[in-house]
Amino acid sequence: MGKLFGTNGIRGVVNEDMNCELALGIGMAWGTFFKRIKTRPKIAIGTDARLSNHMLKNAISSGLLSTGCDVVDVGLVPTPTLQYTVKEKKYDSGVIITASHNPPQFNGIKGVSSDGTEFSKDIEDDIERIYFEKKFSLASWKDVGKAWNWDGAIDLYINGILNNVDINKIKKKKFHIVIDCGNGAGSLVTPILLKKLDCEITKLYCEPDGMFPGHNSEPLKENLVDLIKKVPNVNADIGAAQDGDADRAIFIDEKGNYITGDQSLTLGAKYVTKKNKGGITVTPVTSSSAFDDVVKENNGIVIHTAVGSPIIARVMIEKNSVFGGEGNGGLIFPEFQYCRDSAMTIAKILEIMALENKKLSELISELPKYETFNTKLTCPNDKKNIVMTILADHTKQDKNVIKIDETDGVKLYLKDGWVLLRPSGTEPIFRVYSEAKDKKRAEEITNSYKKIAKEIINKNS
Repeated sequence: MGKLFGTNGIRGVVNEDMNCELALGIGMAWGTFFKRIKTRPKIAIGTDARLSNHMLKNAISSGLLSTGCDVVDVGLVPTPTLQYTVKEKKYDSGVIITASHNPPQFNGIKGVSSDGTEFSKDIEDDIERIYFEKKFSLASWKDVGKAWNWDGAIDLYINGILNNVDINKIKKKKFHIVIDCGNGAGSLVTPILLKKLDCEITKLYCEPDGMFPGHNSEPLKENLVDLIKKVPNVNADIGAAQDGDADRAIFIDEKGNYITGDQSLTLGAKYVTKKNKGGITVTPVTSSSAFDDVVKENNGIVIHTAVGSPIIARVMIEKNSVFGGEGNGGLIFPEFQYCRDSAMTIAKILEIMALENKKLSELISELPKYETFNTKLTCPNDKKNIVMTILADHTKQDKNVIKIDETDGVKLYLKDGWVLLRPSGTEPIFRVYSEAKDKKRAEEITNSYKKIAKEIINKNS
């Protein structure tokens, strides 16, 4: 990763490392980069619900305008709404001001390419280099950019989703859904979408509020206590929660059970490959073996990538994939757009329930079952590469290891499961993930390889 851009754009605490000076400079660098490609680039900009949005939006817009880019402000929208708008309106780029699921004191800047995908690392590196070298191409006084507002992004996006799901099948079921927008950007989209699908809606935290008063904006089980209780209490068919910028969705079944992101990802893969009689799917090395099982059962192919939705999306485009996504609730439906999209995911899960005529709990019960166990250990950043090399060499002698995958960290396929040791891109730690058929065995695998990694780190520190 670069000095500024991480796995999901630039993020930081407002008026500390994420301030107006940074946003202005990034805007000038951004504009300088795109002016090399086009004489008069048109850039769309939107925000999530955070309190510092206008401050940062105005700063980066000023930087873009100063280089001669035109700026179209689409307002407060989910990240995938901005992405769909850029793609459909054929803008040259897009900016979304968001820190996704981070606490309210954070905000961030994320870039979108003309096809609606998140910026590649190459583009981020070029913008970052221009920013630090301060070699900005400022326009003459008569050629500065123009700015205007456009309020059609949400309607464009909702209509796009409706054109890509079986509306009639969903409408006939008259689903009752509890929707928890987490006081995020999804509040302005998802209730409208569900009404258009003739759903009965019970709302939780569907008012945009940058303080996130309902609960933390990360849709983890411990943050969704109200949703988990509400679904069975009101006899709803399903519950759904979105993160702060509404690119990820997590589900609750009719009994109040929390459905993990891996489970909804696997359900999506099963449905899409069944419908397509196979096809190529793309998911990171962290995803459950259940994903591979259902895809192969439907004569499909799985490609494993490094972690990160931009990486997954680009491989999906390259391989003409039918489905992809991450086990955090970030599903990608390429017939609509190549990005994580919570509203599209919610509509698709309802479509699966309608077409299969089954409750969500039934659909989940039919998936292969695996148990996971995750932990982490401290490792200095400057030691991560040597530790990974030694770890890979060491485990080649392990008789329980069937295969080693070094796509992202070191993933060891074992006779009775797998374990992944992956260095964090943002913290001085290694994350250790494991999976097995038995929960106790998954924990044993994690602790065993964590111990090996810790010994290697200590010897090389």
